[in-house]
Amino acid sequence: MSLAYRVSGFNRRRKYEIFLREFAPRPEHTILDVGFSDAEYSATDNFLEKHYPHRSRITALGVEAPLRFAQRYPDVTAVQFDGGLFPFGDRSFDIAWSNAVIEHVGKHEGRWDAQVLFLREIARVSRRAFVTTPNRWFPVEVHTRTPLLHWLPKRAFDRYLRLRGQDWAAGDYMDLLSHHDLRRLLRDAGIRDYRILRNRLFGLTLDFIIIFGE
Repeated sequence: MSLAYRVSGFNRRRKYEIFLREFAPRPEHTILDVGFSDAEYSATDNFLEKHYPHRSRITALGVEAPLRFAQRYPDVTAVQFDGGLFPFGDRSFDIAWSNAVIEHVGKHEGRWDAQVLFLREIARVSRRAFVTTPNRWFPVEVHTRTPLLHWLPKRAFDRYLRLRGQDWAAGDYMDLLSHHDLRRLLRDAGIRDYRILRNRLFGLTLDFIIIFGE
């Protein structure tokens, strides 16, 4: 296993431990996992479903058809949607979990509005929420393992990714967020009562954990 995957596994385990410590979920609590992956490329994908002991209490929401996901996790309720409004009523879930999804939400031209809606919908359908996203200013871009070049203007970074054969990560795939960006998004989503934790690696902020709700 490469160093990058070991770091990713360590980081996801640490975030999961923070989740358990902060929320102390009980067996009867319902959890919405916003952003499941139908295809799994590593042992860290769909981390909540792999490790949470009460999987029958999880509902997984995503834009993909849950074909392989449903086979792997038959006791999880999987729901496909169009990426807009969540198909649930207000306060349908005790807890929402969304790990490294918001940076992928929406098309580039309208991404900000889509990310605001994403946070607003999480706040609407859940009583408490745990949302994580990579830090734009961490020196290594975590999806492509690229050092420093993700700080270039997006068009220049996309050109580099295509030259490197990582076309999948260019275009609308992601828009990394800073601490300042997150505060603005939360403000625009009408979320006032929140905390942003800094998940650090070697003293640097690797990603952010946003906690809000009752």
